[in-house]
Amino acid sequence: MKEQKSMSAEKLYRLFVYIALITLAISIIIPVGWVFLASIKQNSEFYGSPWTMPRGFYFQNFIDAFEKANMGTYMLNSLFVTALALLILLVVALPAAYVLARYTFRGSKLINLLFKAGLFINVNYIVVPIFLMLLDSDKFLTEQFGKGFLLDNLFVLAVVYAATALPFTIYLLSSYFQSLPSTYEEAALVDGAGYFKTMIRIMIPMARPSIITIILFNFLAFWNEYIIALTLIPGPNKTLPVGLMNLMAAQKSAANYGQMYAGMVLVMLPTLILYILVQKKITQGMTLGGLKD
Repeated sequence: MKEQKSMSAEKLYRLFVYIALITLAISIIIPVGWVFLASIKQNSEFYGSPWTMPRGFYFQNFIDAFEKANMGTYMLNSLFVTALALLILLVVALPAAYVLARYTFRGSKLINLLFKAGLFINVNYIVVPIFLMLLDSDKFLTEQFGKGFLLDNLFVLAVVYAATALPFTIYLLSSYFQSLPSTYEEAALVDGAGYFKTMIRIMIPMARPSIITIILFNFLAFWNEYIIALTLIPGPNKTLPVGLMNLMAAQKSAANYGQMYAGMVLVMLPTLILYILVQKKITQGMTLGGLKD
């Protein structure tokens, strides 16, 4: 009797899990699919039922989004900022995480504590102080050299993105490096490899699953970030999310919905493709990175 009860309870649990997962998948797939279908509709098709299938593939929406709404330039800006921010982040975070995870020195516990404290800081709350610091610095540069360059600068935006992502990235990478046995480093030292060569040639390649995980998470964060980009880039060099919001505001008044949804697809498509390509590595990296704290 007890075995039958346990088996029935397990079946009910599995059924509940399957229903929950299917419901979650439907709640995600339907809006995404609806946006893709809406992006290939003509404007006249939006005045009927929103659930009707498109009569054809109206690719002109994407052409108008690229040319008239300047989404192509915004996409290039986002690609530049995201790639540069990821590069800066990896160059800084990988050595820092490795040293903090594998070596003990004076102040290492304090540094670890400060990085963990950074996990609880919401970046949106410090946008205004960052903007005021850059604004004051720009005023000083203007007084000294006649021109400032810290605001409306994509390079500075990438640096800010990388700096705000350091706590999470270092915490995740440190957890992974701590889970690796020290025998690899000992064998490398016996073969005559120094600390830097051991880190570059042995330890960092072993951390590839965790690195892929932080690249994806930070890519999603940088690519979709809106508030910091809106605040620090007041000029025309906008990123894709800011350009999309401007496009949505403009096309709602112009009733050009197809072009608006085409802009949404341009924002979503790179993240969807990247996630599909590396989804297996994400689970592996998160699991291995959480073995040891």
